[in-house]
Amino acid sequence: MPIQCLPLSSMHHHAERWRDVQWLFTDVDDTLTWQGALPWQTLKALTELRDAGIRVVPVTGACAGWCDHIINAWPVDAVIGENGGVVMWHENGQRHTTISHTAQQAQPGLLEWVNHLLLRYPDRTLSADQAYRHCEVAIDIGQHTQRAPQAEIDTLLDALHAHGAKATASSIHINAWFGPHSKQHATLDWLYRYGVTEKAARHQAAFIGDSRNDKDMFAHFPLSVGVANIAPHLAQLDTPPAWITDAPGGLGFAEFASCWLSLVR
Repeated sequence: MPIQCLPLSSMHHHAERWRDVQWLFTDVDDTLTWQGALPWQTLKALTELRDAGIRVVPVTGACAGWCDHIINAWPVDAVIGENGGVVMWHENGQRHTTISHTAQQAQPGLLEWVNHLLLRYPDRTLSADQAYRHCEVAIDIGQHTQRAPQAEIDTLLDALHAHGAKATASSIHINAWFGPHSKQHATLDWLYRYGVTEKAARHQAAFIGDSRNDKDMFAHFPLSVGVANIAPHLAQLDTPPAWITDAPGGLGFAEFASCWLSLVR
């Protein structure tokens, strides 16, 4: 499948579409981060977007523990974690958290099942942050272990799906859970909280990501961007992001933010 993404520079030809956008939803690992760290350029870009009135909400498979750090330390409006199972935000001077009780109650049984599954995969372990997850079970496929071959990732996903779990693969983890939530559903629920309908979200919100597990978000938001490291995954996406950055990870995020802000200032 040929690459269908437009270069980021072409955003200037679509400036009118971007001037109405009030919300930016963003993946975290290898979209805001790069090579396991948060570049200073990312933090600067997040601050500049906030100061321009853009509400930024990370939407991630990261654990509730990481989400706690993000909502307290980063210039963001809210954070949707564990693929929609956890949402954290501040409002009227108070901290708020919602957790999918369905997923939380099912997590211990899923964790036991995954531990048995991994006995057949000696190179795979649970994620280092599993203890800080409320809803999910996460398998390390390259964060602190040797990168798993794609065939192994696909086999693990097939096993989890056959067990009845929802499961997706990011650049570093396989995340699995029971329950109806997803990144897309949690994002639309968050927007609806502010009176933004699903139809209105298509021109009032944008998304940026890096991986195959962002496919539903790319499909739903016409104003979508992929950082450069998404290039190897484009052939597996039914709907690729509309634009792609030149730089990878958080450096690409900063590139995108700079381009967008140049259109609205």
